[in-house]
Amino acid sequence: MAVVSGGTTLIDNGTLDAAVPSGSLTLLSTQTASASATISFTSGIDSTYDSYVFKFYNIHPATDNTQFAFQGDTGTNTNYNQTITSTTFRAFHREPDDDAGLGYVTGEDQAQGTAFQKLTAGGTVGADNDQCAAGTLHLFNPSSTTFVKHFIGRSNGSHASDYTTDFFVSGYINTTTALTRVQFKMLSGNIDAGDICLYGIA
Repeated sequence: MAVVSGGTTLIDNGTLDAAVPSGSLTLLSTQTASASATISFTSGIDSTYDSYVFKFYNIHPATDNTQFAFQGDTGTNTNYNQTITSTTFRAFHREPDDDAGLGYVTGEDQAQGTAFQKLTAGGTVGADNDQCAAGTLHLFNPSSTTFVKHFIGRSNGSHASDYTTDFFVSGYINTTTALTRVQFKMLSGNIDAGDICLYGIA
């Protein structure tokens, strides 16, 4: 059976059509936090790939009830204060099954702001020994000198009050200068532990 979209065959008899692009992930670098104020990727983000994915695992804060966030910069700049416009929403559910919801989160977005963009929802990440956050950040065409730099993030965090929170964020870094570096941090306190991996997408 063929799967057709927009008049184009995508899958025929269970096989992906050769004309359909199917990029692979190439691991470029991994950084491990250990009571780290920030984790910075200052190399490997260039014109080699059209898009890059950061995967973060077991991000455990030193401070209870905080958030994990990122910013980018250009050239050799290390101010990490690029202008961002973003949009966010979340779904959440509490362990005792006494609270749940889904909705837009106005306080987590930016409108031409220069702050670090939140990758987890407000108060999402608890500092209990078993609590952490995990997720992805996808950065599109960071080396473009024509267009703004789009991104999509998704994470799940173990909330300090025993919630699980599925957080969605997307937007753009409003610069036409090539982005060359990305920094991650907790908005309060250090990253006590966790791994962040950078992948290029062919």
